[in-house]
Amino acid sequence: MTRHPEEHSLPHRGDRTAGTSGPAPHAPPRTHDGSGAEDDLDYFHAPGNRLHIAAHQRRADAATLGRLLLSLPGFAFSLGTVLAAGWLLELAWGVPLWLPALVWLGTGLLVFHRPTEDLYARYVLGFRYPLPHERTRLEPVWREVTGRAGVDGSRYRLWIENTDNLNAYAAAGHIVGVTRFALENLSSAQLAAVLAHELGHHRGGHSWSTLAARWYGLPGRAAFRAARAVLVSTTGATLRAACLVTAVLLAGFGVMLLGPAAMLLGGVPVVLLVLPYTAAALSRRAELRADLHAASLGFAPVLVEVLLAMEEAGRPPSQVHGAAMSTRMGARPASGSPLLATHPDCATRLHRLRPFLVSQR
Repeated sequence: MTRHPEEHSLPHRGDRTAGTSGPAPHAPPRTHDGSGAEDDLDYFHAPGNRLHIAAHQRRADAATLGRLLLSLPGFAFSLGTVLAAGWLLELAWGVPLWLPALVWLGTGLLVFHRPTEDLYARYVLGFRYPLPHERTRLEPVWREVTGRAGVDGSRYRLWIENTDNLNAYAAAGHIVGVTRFALENLSSAQLAAVLAHELGHHRGGHSWSTLAARWYGLPGRAAFRAARAVLVSTTGATLRAACLVTAVLLAGFGVMLLGPAAMLLGGVPVVLLVLPYTAAALSRRAELRADLHAASLGFAPVLVEVLLAMEEAGRPPSQVHGAAMSTRMGARPASGSPLLATHPDCATRLHRLRPFLVSQR
């Protein structure tokens, strides 16, 4: 395993600071909030102590770049679909051809728009705002995690999923969610490890790239499903004619968008066959990177405890949101194929965390 400095030591600190100067930080008095969770976290970044904010808050790692690269064919097909819709609008109502494409491209930037993120979290992911006692528990832990990482924690919004599953989520540009079960049953140190894992997704660019790829591939998927529905509902000569028209349109879009490269369509079936496996491999890599991020902040032992607890529970997390909509702490493939799993198996994750466990003994 290739080791990177940022994965095996505390991240480099920038020269921007927040808070006030003072003596070395001390852990605040440990209290219990009645939830049954133990406050066993060592706090180094209590309120009033200086926080060192890293100059670079996030980056695009190899998993993010690979995911964006894999989304290019879907983006090209979606662009062709939007241009075709714009052409029809121009013929019917005189709408400029470029306007629908410009609106579609611009709306993808809303992944970082806070009010839009709030709507997405509430009405798409089904999250809710933390209650006062939940916020009292979450905020000190989140401050400790972001303080160790050198991240401005106020840039992110914490959410609660009201379920009995042990899970956590990173979505869009600034959404960090945990389940009510995790909040009530994990100790503070374990909760910090989970939040550090999700922060790793945000710092690596996994969350925004997943949602962006999903959004920019949406018109192409919609067109494909509409074409499939039309083909299924037709028979005989009509079916053959519809197939021919669809093939001509797809070839036309390919030539328009790819030019001479469209002549290489013989390799498309192979690409389509390999694409799901490559996407799953990149997703597993992103999970391992997020684990290493949490371990680099000193949470390796408690992260192992959480992973073992999830493994022993023997029940997959809720499948409501889908892997393409948010990055989850744990998941299992519906197909049962390891090659299509979006998350590594527990043994692999524990193996990658072993160097951190040895170094902390």
